[in-house]
Amino acid sequence: MRWMVERRPVKPADLMGRAAAAGQEARVVAARRRMANVRLTDEERRIATDELAEQFAVGRLDEAELHLRVDRLHEAVTHADLQPIFAGLPTPSLYRPTPRPTGRWRWAAFVGAVWLAAPFFLLGLVFLVFGREVAAAVFGIPALLWTAVAFRWARRGQSGS
Repeated sequence: MRWMVERRPVKPADLMGRAAAAGQEARVVAARRRMANVRLTDEERRIATDELAEQFAVGRLDEAELHLRVDRLHEAVTHADLQPIFAGLPTPSLYRPTPRPTGRWRWAAFVGAVWLAAPFFLLGLVFLVFGREVAAAVFGIPALLWTAVAFRWARRGQSGS
């Protein structure tokens, strides 16, 4: 008897999440390649030692393996020498890209949204002055909603959510 595997539909959000994770992984690999022939600094050795200590603390390494990897770390000269030391462990923070600040581009987009909404809002005001309340509502309310949504979007990017 053949067993049929139930296939669930793939959600676009799942695909985008997988693509983002693959992109993140590719950036980490690229950072490792770029840094492979660069000599280690004392600060980078300290960071790598802290990473190994953290892996020991969470139980991924036993004490003997920790000492072995720390000894190899102190003998390492370049970043390429770190790859066997961190084999089987999560990527050390040396190679994780730093998150980009949100910047001001969201606020620039908000200003653009306000400039797009301003003529419609002003036209709504003109209609209101001349007694055309329905036309004022048709032009003014969507412009105000557009501006409010753009403001919330710009502010959300600033808080890092």
